[in-house]
Amino acid sequence: AARAVVRCGAVRCMRGAARAGAFVTRAAAAVRGRGRGGRARARRSSGAMARDDAPSVLVPMAHGSEEMEVVIIADVLRRAGARVTIASVEDDGLVCSCSRGVKIVADASLAEASASTYDCVVLPGGMPGAKRLADDARVMAIVEAQLQSERGITAAMCASPGVILAPRGWLNGVASTAHPAFVKDLPSDASAQGRVVVDGRVITSRGPGTAIEFALALVEALFGKDKAMEVAGPMVLPPREKAALVANEWTLES
Repeated sequence: AARAVVRCGAVRCMRGAARAGAFVTRAAAAVRGRGRGGRARARRSSGAMARDDAPSVLVPMAHGSEEMEVVIIADVLRRAGARVTIASVEDDGLVCSCSRGVKIVADASLAEASASTYDCVVLPGGMPGAKRLADDARVMAIVEAQLQSERGITAAMCASPGVILAPRGWLNGVASTAHPAFVKDLPSDASAQGRVVVDGRVITSRGPGTAIEFALALVEALFGKDKAMEVAGPMVLPPREKAALVANEWTLES
C-alpha cells in the first residue's frame, strides 16, 4: 500500500518497500529567531530562498489539522517570498497526522518557533486539530499577543474562527466567517457567507475550498496587491462567479 508523507513545502512518496527510484524532495526550514522581540528568520534547505527581511508567518499545526489548509497556506505564502514556519504543537515529534490521515512534517516544534515574533499568525482548521490548538496555552498566548500588537496580522479559517477566536471574545465587533458547521459559534453571522473576510488585521475564511483565496488575501496583506496578482497568475485559478459580496468580503479582483 502506498504511504504519503507531506513535508512542509514538499512531498515524499514511498510505495511499500520499493523505495529505490522513488521521488524524494525535502524542504526543511530551520528557525533562527532573535528572541521574542525579534522577527522570525526561517530558511528552507531547497527551493526558493526567502529574504531575511521578508514577512514572517507562523502556522501552528496539530494532530487533526486540515491538511489542505496547512499545505496551501504555506505553499502560497512561500510562493510570495514569505518566511513561513509550520510549527507542531504536539509533544510526540514534528509529524502530525492530519484530519484525513495525511502526515505532515513540521518545520519546527512550537517550543522552538515561539522564541520569535511574527508578522502573521495563521490558524488552520480541521477537527480535532482546531480544538487541540485551542487547548494549547502557548498557542493562545501567541494569538493574544498577536491581536494586541500594533501591526501583526491574525488569520483563521474553517473551524478555527469558531473554536479558537470566538469563544475568547476575539471576534466581538469584528466581521468574520467560518466553516458552515461553525458559523453558529461566531458572535455575528452578518459576513458569514463571505469566502474570505477581512476586518482590519483579522482575516477569516471558510474551508479547504477557500484556502487559496485565503492565502492570497494574506499575501496581499503582507506584500500588497501586485504581489498577490503575481502569485495568483501562474496558479490558473478559475474565474470568480459574479455575485453580491457581503460586508468586508475580500476578492482578488476587488
